[in-house]
Amino acid sequence: MVSSVLFVCNMNSVRSPMAEAVARHVLGDSVTVSSCGVYKGITDPFVQDALKEAGMAPVDHPPQEFAECNTDDFDVVIALTSEAAAEARKLGAKVEFWEVENPTDTRGSELDLRMAYGRLRDDLVSKVKQHLAV
Repeated sequence: MVSSVLFVCNMNSVRSPMAEAVARHVLGDSVTVSSCGVYKGITDPFVQDALKEAGMAPVDHPPQEFAECNTDDFDVVIALTSEAAAEARKLGAKVEFWEVENPTDTRGSELDLRMAYGRLRDDLVSKVKQHLAV
Protein backbone atom coordinates (compact mmCIF):
# COMPACT_ATOMS: atom_id res chain seq x y z
CA MET A 1 0.00 0.00 0.00
CA VAL A 2 1.23 3.48 -0.87
CA SER A 3 1.49 5.85 2.08
CA SER A 4 3.05 8.80 0.24
CA VAL A 5 2.93 10.04 -3.34
CA LEU A 6 4.57 12.90 -5.22
CA PHE A 7 2.95 14.13 -8.43
CA VAL A 8 5.31 15.77 -10.94
CA CYS A 9 4.90 17.63 -14.21
CA ASN A 10 6.86 20.24 -16.10
CA MET A 11 6.06 23.46 -14.20
CA ASN A 12 3.93 22.46 -11.18
CA SER A 13 1.25 24.88 -12.29
CA VAL A 14 -1.50 22.74 -13.90
CA ARG A 15 -1.34 18.94 -13.94
CA SER A 16 0.67 18.06 -10.82
CA PRO A 17 -0.98 20.56 -8.44
CA MET A 18 -4.39 19.48 -9.71
CA ALA A 19 -3.43 15.83 -9.13
CA GLU A 20 -2.22 16.73 -5.64
CA ALA A 21 -5.52 18.42 -4.78
CA VAL A 22 -7.57 15.58 -6.28
CA ALA A 23 -5.59 12.96 -4.37
CA ARG A 24 -5.99 14.85 -1.09
CA HIS A 25 -9.73 15.03 -1.73
CA VAL A 26 -10.13 11.37 -2.72
CA LEU A 27 -7.66 9.82 -0.27
CA GLY A 28 -8.03 12.15 2.70
CA ASP A 29 -5.36 11.93 5.37
CA SER A 30 -4.55 8.29 4.65
CA VAL A 31 -1.79 9.21 2.18
CA THR A 32 0.81 11.99 2.26
CA VAL A 33 0.55 13.89 -1.02
CA SER A 34 2.64 16.64 -2.61
CA SER A 35 3.64 17.93 -6.05
CA CYS A 36 6.47 19.67 -7.85
CA GLY A 37 7.76 20.34 -11.34
CA VAL A 38 10.89 20.13 -13.41
CA TYR A 39 10.71 23.93 -13.47
CA LYS A 40 8.83 26.37 -11.26
CA GLY A 41 5.81 27.86 -13.02
CA ILE A 42 3.08 30.17 -11.81
CA THR A 43 -0.23 29.31 -10.18
CA ASP A 44 -2.92 28.75 -12.83
CA PRO A 45 -6.30 30.23 -11.83
CA PHE A 46 -8.19 27.78 -14.06
CA VAL A 47 -6.85 24.92 -11.91
CA GLN A 48 -8.29 26.51 -8.78
CA ASP A 49 -11.62 27.13 -10.55
CA ALA A 50 -11.87 23.52 -11.77
CA LEU A 51 -11.18 22.22 -8.27
CA LYS A 52 -13.70 24.55 -6.62
CA GLU A 53 -16.30 23.58 -9.22
CA ALA A 54 -16.07 20.00 -7.93
CA GLY A 55 -16.03 20.98 -4.24
CA MET A 56 -12.31 20.32 -3.83
CA ALA A 57 -9.91 22.46 -1.82
CA PRO A 58 -7.39 24.34 -3.95
CA VAL A 59 -3.66 23.69 -3.74
CA ASP A 60 -2.23 25.63 -0.81
CA HIS A 61 1.41 26.07 -1.85
CA PRO A 62 3.05 28.01 -4.67
CA PRO A 63 4.60 26.04 -7.55
CA GLN A 64 7.84 24.34 -6.59
CA GLU A 65 10.57 22.50 -8.47
CA PHE A 66 12.40 19.23 -7.88
CA ALA A 67 15.11 21.01 -5.87
CA GLU A 68 12.43 21.80 -3.26
CA CYS A 69 11.15 18.20 -3.03
CA ASN A 70 13.01 15.12 -1.87
CA THR A 71 11.79 12.24 -4.01
CA ASP A 72 13.23 9.81 -1.42
CA ASP A 73 10.47 10.92 0.98
CA PHE A 74 7.78 9.30 -1.21
CA ASP A 75 6.81 5.70 -1.90
CA VAL A 76 6.05 6.56 -5.50
CA VAL A 77 6.50 9.47 -7.87
CA ILE A 78 3.71 9.81 -10.42
CA ALA A 79 4.85 11.71 -13.49
CA LEU A 80 2.23 13.42 -15.62
CA THR A 81 4.63 14.37 -18.42
CA SER A 82 7.42 12.39 -20.07
CA GLU A 83 9.94 15.13 -19.24
CA ALA A 84 9.04 14.95 -15.54
CA ALA A 85 9.30 11.15 -15.63
CA ALA A 86 12.81 11.37 -17.08
CA GLU A 87 13.92 13.92 -14.49
CA ALA A 88 12.49 11.88 -11.61
CA ARG A 89 14.25 8.75 -12.85
CA LYS A 90 17.55 10.67 -12.91
CA LEU A 91 17.00 11.25 -9.18
CA GLY A 92 16.57 7.51 -8.65
CA ALA A 93 12.85 7.69 -7.90
CA LYS A 94 10.39 4.86 -8.46
CA VAL A 95 8.24 6.42 -11.18
CA GLU A 96 4.82 5.68 -12.58
CA PHE A 97 3.74 7.56 -15.71
CA TRP A 98 0.13 8.63 -16.13
CA GLU A 99 -0.66 10.07 -19.54
CA VAL A 100 -3.10 12.95 -19.10
CA GLU A 101 -4.38 15.82 -21.21
CA ASN A 102 -2.63 19.18 -21.02
CA PRO A 103 -5.54 21.63 -20.91
CA THR A 104 -3.26 24.55 -21.79
CA ASP A 105 -2.98 23.07 -25.29
CA THR A 106 -6.71 23.70 -25.81
CA ARG A 107 -7.65 26.26 -28.45
CA GLY A 108 -11.00 27.95 -28.58
CA SER A 109 -13.17 29.93 -26.22
CA GLU A 110 -12.81 30.33 -22.47
CA LEU A 111 -15.58 27.76 -22.12
CA ASP A 112 -13.54 25.28 -24.20
CA LEU A 113 -10.56 25.91 -21.94
CA ARG A 114 -12.59 25.48 -18.74
CA MET A 115 -14.05 22.24 -20.10
CA ALA A 116 -10.51 20.94 -20.76
CA TYR A 117 -9.52 21.67 -17.15
CA GLY A 118 -12.66 19.88 -15.99
CA ARG A 119 -11.80 16.84 -18.13
CA LEU A 120 -8.31 16.76 -16.61
CA ARG A 121 -9.77 16.95 -13.09
CA ASP A 122 -12.23 14.14 -13.80
CA ASP A 123 -9.54 11.98 -15.41
CA LEU A 124 -7.30 12.48 -12.37
CA VAL A 125 -10.15 11.54 -10.01
CA SER A 126 -10.61 8.32 -11.97
CA LYS A 127 -6.88 7.52 -12.01
CA VAL A 128 -6.42 8.24 -8.29
CA LYS A 129 -9.38 6.00 -7.42
CA GLN A 130 -8.14 3.25 -9.73
CA HIS A 131 -4.46 3.30 -8.78
CA LEU A 132 -4.21 4.69 -5.25
CA ALA A 133 -7.48 4.28 -3.36
CA VAL A 134 -7.70 1.35 -0.98
